[in-house]
Amino acid sequence: MVKLTGLPAKRWSVNTLKERDLSIYQSCVLVDSQGNTSQLMPLVKQARIPIVVVIDHHSKQGDIKAEFLDLRPQIRATATIITQYLQAGLLDFNGSNNVHVKCATALMHGIRSDTNNLLQAQEQDLLAAAYLSRIYDAQLLNAVLQSARSRRVMDIIERSLKNRQIQNNFSISGVGYLRYEDRDAIPQAADFLVTEENIHTAVVYGIIHDQNNDLEFVIGSLRTNKLTLDPDEFLKEALGKDSQGRYYGGGREMAGGFEIPIGFLGGTNDNTEYTKLKWEVFDAQIKQKLLKLVNPEDKVIHA
Repeated sequence: MVKLTGLPAKRWSVNTLKERDLSIYQSCVLVDSQGNTSQLMPLVKQARIPIVVVIDHHSKQGDIKAEFLDLRPQIRATATIITQYLQAGLLDFNGSNNVHVKCATALMHGIRSDTNNLLQAQEQDLLAAAYLSRIYDAQLLNAVLQSARSRRVMDIIERSLKNRQIQNNFSISGVGYLRYEDRDAIPQAADFLVTEENIHTAVVYGIIHDQNNDLEFVIGSLRTNKLTLDPDEFLKEALGKDSQGRYYGGGREMAGGFEIPIGFLGGTNDNTEYTKLKWEVFDAQIKQKLLKLVNPEDKVIHA
């Protein structure tokens, strides 16, 4: 989407942030995030950059200190909240401005993706989409939606199919080690697995290696079409909290995600046997925690 719209959005890694002079920034704004799962926030806090705005469609995740806080869990997409600001007159938003058209297209994509193509949209999401429909570029949005999957993503989806373990209509799959730039393949694999017949929930996870910082962490995504399953509650109960009381995972309706730092055991190691054993331990531990909720009677997890 960023490539096709040409909007000035950049992906920042921990290493990128370490190399920048953060003293030039006066404040930080969090959109569709509360900072509790971001690897960047410790560096922002270390630089003493205040969080002035938090806008999110999830319920409150711990103690948040911000001058302006707008949390609306009853709304399905943060893009809906931003659109409502525009409707209220934040700026003169119109279809004659090319940048506005691209922004409207990006917002429409955000609403669609967070509401399962509007199937889980609430009234406010639909009203926001109706407002954007007069401005956005349908052809550009279609190009974004039709973006081809890379070969790497297809390989990871194939790996998730081979490794999946199915119990009680849950599909759980660990895909092993991934490069940092391939992390977006995990939610795509979860999207694919949940379409299997007789499956209502899919969880896919892997160990991401950030070469720039020699750090490793487990990244996972959950997708479900079971209306009675709350991804936020499920992941929080299954994975718990860190030593600072922050949950490793969370979610919204029909989707969730988690990020678990590996810590002392993280980093590269030339011993392939050690690397293999490390993955087996984390794979078994995550399956153990997830399957405790999926099938409480099964006490033994076979890696």
